[in-house]
Amino acid sequence: MPTRASEIRRLLESKRHQFNRADDQFQSLLQLYRDAFRQLVRLPDSWTDGHLLDLPLSLDGSLWRFPERWPHREASLDWARSQIQGVTTFAVDGSQIYPSKDFSLPIALVQIAWFENPHQLNQPYTKDIAVDLLAPADFQDLSPENFDRLVNIRRFQMETERLVQFLESHAGQPNCCAFLDGSLVATFAEAFEAETQQVYIDCLVRLLRASENSRVPLIAYIDTSSAKDLAELLQDWFEELPEPRSLVDAQIVAQGLRWGDRTPLLRCRRSILKAYAEQGDRLAYCYLKTHDGNPVRIELPLWLVESGRHETVLNWLRAEVIAGGGYPYAIETADQAAVLRSDDRQLFYRLLQEWCEQEGLNLSLSRKLVSKLRRR
Repeated sequence: MPTRASEIRRLLESKRHQFNRADDQFQSLLQLYRDAFRQLVRLPDSWTDGHLLDLPLSLDGSLWRFPERWPHREASLDWARSQIQGVTTFAVDGSQIYPSKDFSLPIALVQIAWFENPHQLNQPYTKDIAVDLLAPADFQDLSPENFDRLVNIRRFQMETERLVQFLESHAGQPNCCAFLDGSLVATFAEAFEAETQQVYIDCLVRLLRASENSRVPLIAYIDTSSAKDLAELLQDWFEELPEPRSLVDAQIVAQGLRWGDRTPLLRCRRSILKAYAEQGDRLAYCYLKTHDGNPVRIELPLWLVESGRHETVLNWLRAEVIAGGGYPYAIETADQAAVLRSDDRQLFYRLLQEWCEQEGLNLSLSRKLVSKLRRR
């Protein structure tokens, strides 16, 4: 039966006081952390133990104000073109088809796509894909509940390997930039066993080294971040602060940010970075306002800050966001090229079935899948 809207509204109304109390508590906690953040950025660098990497430039002392303002979208596009002209941007994304219970053996497909744009009238962009197949032998030492994890690892390896190839092939070229859709900090892997954690860490360390060695900028873009680096730093410095609970950094810094504004750059010192060898203390982050929601998290290698090029590169990012209508155009384009849709999935299954029959392999399919493949 369909859900009764009237019943849901009645339940919400009956618990209104609980929602109000929770919101009041959250707003009070948020204000405490915002006040602490404004105090933190006024402290001498030695007091903050090297966390603060650049001084804020704003009246309230906590923001880098973006100076440009435009009367209409065409003006913003003109500015974006002036920043990105002649700059080669690169992004990669991936998609996958996980092992299916409809097959008697575990088989998976991973596809990555990349988009390279030189932003030159006489030079075309490049959009291409690479595909890999995970065969039953790849899964033989795993339990079924870990099959998807292996596929995710392979996708991550392929994405980062392709980024490394771009960085190394453009070594020494000043007007290039690679974008990673996701974090350079492998906190997301902490829930896994040590061996899996190390795979992700190795990929990211190689990526950071490739950027530093090639001197090609690398920007990690996290649109919806649940990071608490700043919240935890504030709690360390201001002992009277209560636990941040569900509060995240992006909420703390959101107040007062206009489009293009950012927070000061801070050094990332999350515990998992201790496994990053020489790159463990060479990662910076800030929060940048790029749309109507909370600011996005930006991560970048410390060498880029030390070189003094970071603001130029952040303007390249702002230009990409303008072109993409709120999301970096290069990342968005790579994502669209990489995605495996339902038709792709059915094509893969049909090709797999036909090939197994041709080779005389005993691969059984569920009757439900056989029926679908016949109809399509």
